[in-house]
Parts: sequence; C-alpha cells; structure tokens
Amino acid sequence: MIDVIRSEWTKIRSVRSTVWTLAITALLMLGLCVLLTLSARNQVDGAKTALDAAALSLQGTQFAAVSLATLGVLVISGEYRTGSIRTSLLAVPVRPKLLAAKVLVFTAIALVVSMVSAFVTVVTGMTILNLGSLGDPGVLRMTYGTGLFLTACGLFGLALGALIRHTPGAIVSAIALMTVLPQLTNAIPGHVGRFVHDNFTTNAGLTLISSPDAGKAWGGYAVYLAWIAVTLVAGTVLLQRRDA
Repeated sequence: MIDVIRSEWTKIRSVRSTVWTLAITALLMLGLCVLLTLSARNQVDGAKTALDAAALSLQGTQFAAVSLATLGVLVISGEYRTGSIRTSLLAVPVRPKLLAAKVLVFTAIALVVSMVSAFVTVVTGMTILNLGSLGDPGVLRMTYGTGLFLTACGLFGLALGALIRHTPGAIVSAIALMTVLPQLTNAIPGHVGRFVHDNFTTNAGLTLISSPDAGKAWGGYAVYLAWIAVTLVAGTVLLQRRDA
C-alpha cells in the first residue's frame, strides 16, 4: 500500500492542474477576505465582534469549495480522459486499493491547504479590521471547521469523479449538489422541507462553521460525510464492475 500511495503522490504533484487549482483555492479565500474586510472597515455597520470578523473573512469558502471539488474530480477523471487509468489498474489490479490510495493522498493535500488557507484568511481579516483574535469564543472552531469543510468538498468531488468518470459531467454534478440544489431545497414546504434542507450535502456540512451549538455542528458535518461516503462506495462498486 505504501508503494501505491507513493505512486499516487507522484501522479498528483506532477500534474500542473494540481498546483494551479490549490493556488486558486487559497487566492479565492484570501482575495475575497481582503476585499470584503477593507470595505467593511470603512462602514459604520461593519463587523462588530470577533465572530463577525471571522465570518466576513471566510465569505470565499463556497468558491474555494467548488475549486477543491474540481481538483477532486480531476484526480481520478483525468486518468480516464487520458487513458492512463489502464496502466494504473494493471499496476494495481485490486481496484479498491487504488481508489483508497487516491483518497488518502488527496485528503492529506486538501486538508493541509484548506487549514492553512482558513487560518491565514481569518488572521488577515481580523488584522485588517483590527478586531478579535483566534482565541475569542467560536472563532477557532469556525476557522478549523472551514478547513474540514473544504476538505470534505474536495473528497465529494473525488467521489463523484469515481462515480461518473467524465470530467465535465462530474464537475457539473459537484456544482449542482454543492451550490445549486442546496439553495433550491428552501422551496420545499413544511417540516419535510426543513429536514431536507438541513440535511442536504453542504447545508449540513456548513453547520460546522455556522452553528453555535457544537453538537448540532458536528452532527451536520457527520451527515455531509455520510453523503460523501455513500457516493464513494457507489464509485468503488462501479470501479470494480466497469471496464477501464
């Protein structure tokens, strides 16, 4: 397994799209943070508390999530597009092992980049606003929660890439499931609509960042991970059954 992980690490880091996508993810968060906090600094009704400052700084999270999900898709769909997946499967005939190595390597990379981006973004925003610190109540969880949320979004993209295999189709599916459909669930009436809305993909995952109740926050994140796990299991089953 170590050799397979090493191979996947070599493949991911040697592709230019990896570096560009990770850089765009970080720049989206930091760039929007600087723009919004500079604007809010001169407004009377701007951020008043440390949590307000952190939340304003992290407004680029949804855009960064789409960027990381795109990278997750490319990690596996790119091999199908070029045909190199045949070589990978010849080298690693146990297909779930190959997918597991991709998941492990990608998770490690996404987690590091997401955490660093989240902490740098929040510190930058608070410095510009001259308001609060990471030690203020709720700020630390909002910050590392953003890193965990972004990592999960990247894994969701990878799972969809394994399931769909077609790069444009998987990216469109990721955007729909992460940004479009979660908003449309607001149109479902009644208690059923509220339940669907609260437990639909990123709506559930974002509670880790937005909810002051720790139990609800981690419960929502667990629901999001369940969505990702189901998609990944389905992708693994199809990876075994379909031809390369």
